[in-house]
Amino acid sequence: MPEPTAARAVADRMGDAAEAVLAGVTGAEHEQLARSWSEDTDAERRRWFYTPTDHGGLAVADMTAVQYRRAMALVASGLSGPAYGTVATIMGLENVLDRTEGFAGFDFARERGRDPGQYRLRIFGTPGQPMWGWRFGGHHVSLNNLVVDGELVSSTPCFLGADPASSPLLGAGVLRPLGGMEELGRSLLRSLDEEQRARAVLAPRSPVDLVTANRSRVAPGNRVIPLNELFRGRFADPENDQRMAAAHTTGEEYWGVTEADNDAVELTAEPRGVPASALSTDQRELLLALLDCYTGRVPEELIGREAARYAGPLLDEVHFVWAGSGEPGDATYYRLQGPRLLAEYDNTQRLANHAHSVWRDPEGDFGADVLAAHHLAHHT
Repeated sequence: MPEPTAARAVADRMGDAAEAVLAGVTGAEHEQLARSWSEDTDAERRRWFYTPTDHGGLAVADMTAVQYRRAMALVASGLSGPAYGTVATIMGLENVLDRTEGFAGFDFARERGRDPGQYRLRIFGTPGQPMWGWRFGGHHVSLNNLVVDGELVSSTPCFLGADPASSPLLGAGVLRPLGGMEELGRSLLRSLDEEQRARAVLAPRSPVDLVTANRSRVAPGNRVIPLNELFRGRFADPENDQRMAAAHTTGEEYWGVTEADNDAVELTAEPRGVPASALSTDQRELLLALLDCYTGRVPEELIGREAARYAGPLLDEVHFVWAGSGEPGDATYYRLQGPRLLAEYDNTQRLANHAHSVWRDPEGDFGADVLAAHHLAHHT
């Protein structure tokens, strides 16, 4: 019997982990956790968030210790070792953020606003069936995986954030879960000569959030969305809604972001910035290292598959964009865009101590391309 493909081996591992999760829940817990596959289910599957809102599913706070362990085993099945470590760290940062806000922060319409228990797991469909998937999300984590015909076909959108982006540790250490991907981006910027930099830097000021936000599908013309629109539903209290909306405006005013700045970083069909084809060998190595911060989030067996999309001359079409001064401590934004690739990073909010990063496939997020082909082959 031939060896299973890496994508099938990962899917098998995911399936085993998901079945263990499902076997340990009943009644109301099962209703929160599981959704049978349908058009309505698929629409919900494509809704994703990175704010402290209800991401949909069974919260880890409502799980027993065994259920929680099984849920995290499923999460780990979809990530590389470094990516899993980053996710676990981000979840723990909720306690740090709560202290930063004096344990009296915004409640986000729940009992505790900054709550490491409010990460939620939802399984769509039945493991082992032709189509099934799962989502794990909470504040600054959104993992979305789809299995079709026994193979993992999609792991995007994949969002990781950190607030605080930088926290002091004993012994003069610093905790920076996303620090490596920021420093690699800055290193690539610094390596550019004057002509390359003129192409790469689109605006002197960074947008206050990701340009593509949490849209189910990215498209040309995407711009930053006000904070109050990034939650599941609007806040019932108008004052809270206005407070969230004001946070966006206040951030832009603090950094001096203008409409011209937002125009400059708006998503376009043809990538802006400097292409890899215009980079030196050393610069291309930096770009590949930066790419690995996004494509390297998948399980180790699949990292090669993702890296192969940008090997050799295929890298030429990947463009690098920057907005901001590039100085450490200042607001930061960069974007990588190319065929089947969109990666964004920003560290602007909370005086440039609140970072966001997302990896997307504009054509295949949520497995849209594979699902379309599957339906064409089996339902026409």
